[in-house]
Amino acid sequence: MGSVYIFSDYGKLGKRDDSLCFYSHDGEERRVFLHRTDRIVISGAVDISSAALRMIMRHQVDTVFVSKNGKYNGKLEFQESRNVFLRKRQYDLLDDEKKRVSIVRSLVCGKVTNQIHFMQRIGRKNDDVMIDEAISAVQAGLAKAEYAESIDVLRGYEGYCSKVYFSVLKKNIKPDFAIFKGRSMHPPKDEVNAVLSFLYTLLLYRVDAAIEMEGLDPYVGNLHTPAYGKRALTFDLMEEYRSSVCDTLCCALFNLSILSRADFEKRIFKADDDDQPIEEQESTDEMLETAEDATGILLTQDGLKKASAQFEEKMDTLIVHPGLSERMSYQKVIIEQVRHYRRVLMGEEPDYRPFIVR
Repeated sequence: MGSVYIFSDYGKLGKRDDSLCFYSHDGEERRVFLHRTDRIVISGAVDISSAALRMIMRHQVDTVFVSKNGKYNGKLEFQESRNVFLRKRQYDLLDDEKKRVSIVRSLVCGKVTNQIHFMQRIGRKNDDVMIDEAISAVQAGLAKAEYAESIDVLRGYEGYCSKVYFSVLKKNIKPDFAIFKGRSMHPPKDEVNAVLSFLYTLLLYRVDAAIEMEGLDPYVGNLHTPAYGKRALTFDLMEEYRSSVCDTLCCALFNLSILSRADFEKRIFKADDDDQPIEEQESTDEMLETAEDATGILLTQDGLKKASAQFEEKMDTLIVHPGLSERMSYQKVIIEQVRHYRRVLMGEEPDYRPFIVR
């Protein structure tokens, strides 16, 4: 079982016998056997026949639609959760400030701790005083966050630590063409940001699928403020994997020459461009593009294929879950963490423990 990625500008997904068949504009045909498929990710202009759609729905294969650079556009929904009692606990939590602060503190401290661990790895490979100073600054921010009693204050520490962290991340990217001056995403201003945005979107979808599998409402979060159409809980629960899954992979894609300059293209985006890679608020720190038109960098179709293939390998990587003391894939870690959150919500466990890479 696995993921199927379809990247196309002018393609068609139809039904052939007991499988799907993708027809590209250049004559390529590709079979998709749904009994061997966990999820389908479709990017670009792909027409889906009614027969293919019925087949996907009959097998209930998770199908997500993203823009050319990974902007999450939506997915097929098969059945809403019937666990009204679980969702009521989520809504009741919005009025329990003490419990929410406890959960947010764990999320922020878990994310920042993982950032520190990656910064320390970078520091061991680079004899740079600036990295040591940045690590000390983030450690000081973490120490303050551990005693913070306000969600707004915790958001402030998270934003500050992330800003310092990204100033170190650029030290770990070797190719000359991959210049990274800091996080930008509306649209991405450089190759590194284009990759980060795409990988974060793939991660978001995985966390979102696990949340819905457990019957939770993805729109009711704590760290990220609830807003109309914003999957706040998904953004909350993906924070602890950003550095360990996406940031480390991003660096490897460049440093191992998996991605080259030819895998990127420059594009001018209009304010109403459907393909503009504007994600939902991915961090508690605002980073918005104010101009109506903006120049950004996109991964090409070949670049998207390379990055998505490596993401799948990363998700299958076996690691030791510190809380459960057993080896499992990142995909299984995400599922276990969502289940852990659900148990905390239902009062079966006292506190949320974030996933921290050792």
